[in-house]
Amino acid sequence: MKINFHKLKFELKFKYSKHIKRTLKVIFWFSTGALLSFFFIASFSLFTYQKLYENKVYQGIYINNVNLGGETKQEVNNFFSSKNSLIKSTKITLSSNYGIATVSADQINLGFDENLSSSQAYSIGRSGNFLSDISLILQAYLSGIYLPASYTYDQNKLLTLINPISQTIEKKPVDALFKFDNERVTTFRPSEDGQTMDINLLNNKLASSIQALVSAEKTLAININIPIKIIHPNITTEKVNNMGIKELIGVGHSLFYHSAPSRIYNINLAASRINGVLVAPNEVFSFDKALGDVSAFTGYQQAYIIQNGHTVLGDGGGVCQVSTTFFRALLNAGLPIVERHAHAYRVGYYEGDSPPGIDATVYVPSVDLKFKNDTGHYILIQSIIDLDNLALTFELYGTKDGRQVTMTTPVVTNQTPPPPTLYQDDPTLPKGELKQTDFAAWGADVYFTRTVTQNGKVTIYDKFVSNYQPWQAVYLRGTQ
Repeated sequence: MKINFHKLKFELKFKYSKHIKRTLKVIFWFSTGALLSFFFIASFSLFTYQKLYENKVYQGIYINNVNLGGETKQEVNNFFSSKNSLIKSTKITLSSNYGIATVSADQINLGFDENLSSSQAYSIGRSGNFLSDISLILQAYLSGIYLPASYTYDQNKLLTLINPISQTIEKKPVDALFKFDNERVTTFRPSEDGQTMDINLLNNKLASSIQALVSAEKTLAININIPIKIIHPNITTEKVNNMGIKELIGVGHSLFYHSAPSRIYNINLAASRINGVLVAPNEVFSFDKALGDVSAFTGYQQAYIIQNGHTVLGDGGGVCQVSTTFFRALLNAGLPIVERHAHAYRVGYYEGDSPPGIDATVYVPSVDLKFKNDTGHYILIQSIIDLDNLALTFELYGTKDGRQVTMTTPVVTNQTPPPPTLYQDDPTLPKGELKQTDFAAWGADVYFTRTVTQNGKVTIYDKFVSNYQPWQAVYLRGTQ
């Protein structure tokens, strides 16, 4: 018997193929039915669950670890509203060097954001996307969905309440000005940084404090330092010149209360003659040379000066107020002082805002005040006179090099009383009239020291000694 294997193989393959197709068809329709059943059951379950939680937050939704499942949107809103009522009396102190303001949480509506919190909780599982919603609902039900609380406060109300402080803080930056003519600076204005309240940083600080406030079981009080933002000028002092004049290196002050009008005039004039002078590196500055001639020919009026052991009227009385103030600026700047002379007797003007002994007299051209500029950069001298408060200030500008200045308190020894008052007959005055021409002053020896250090090493050590004579009051007595 002859068997056709090729034909048999074809018949078996045909039968097997039909069996596979039938099986795949059954699997396809079964899977399709199962899938449709799944979607039907899932849809029905979701529909049923949604109906059960209609207008309610789904189970397993947490805010601040509080389960809000089953609560209506309004109930969630009421829950956070009740929380806010507990914290409204919380005090927040905002402080700065420019003032302190205390506000309550109620004043700035600080607390939970009721509307946002209730909307967030209610919206979970209600996006309208079937797969996304069922996924979130299952996640919430099985393991929970934890949302952070939303907080709020009224920034406009806060800014209104602290406006007096913010106005004090506010300062616009100042651009530098520098004009140099005929070896003198005729216009100079150093740059100044401005400042403003940093609202963004303040918001961040307040936001970081809110959680502690709302989570506390009792009313808290918190303190927040008002942050200040520095605003730099467009043109800085060091940009407007190439002489190294970029910052303040020394200041000197003095007062001249009760000065006669002619003395005030002379102080103002002498200070203006020094103002704007540039001192080159390594130059020895002479006060007398910078001041020039002091006489009626150069504009000075007569006021009391010390001359030949007497207080007499002379041209330029008051110039020593200027040299004394300048001497104090040199001390403060830590500059080496080459020449300095004390007054013959203690002058009340120079002890109005300073201990005795911190003065310097000049008498052009023989008695001078000198210093050396050892900073390696130019020094600009600026005088500022306040005629309303009768105050004089010298400011020295240059480049700081790290020097530190320490001065001891002046030591006063060997005090001696003034001699008896002297009365001198004057036939030019009406009989019986008295005119004081000299003023009593106690004699004393005064000294103080100054130490200048740089990089931890002493670079200058000075001892300034003043030997003040006792001075008698002198009156002219009219005999005419």
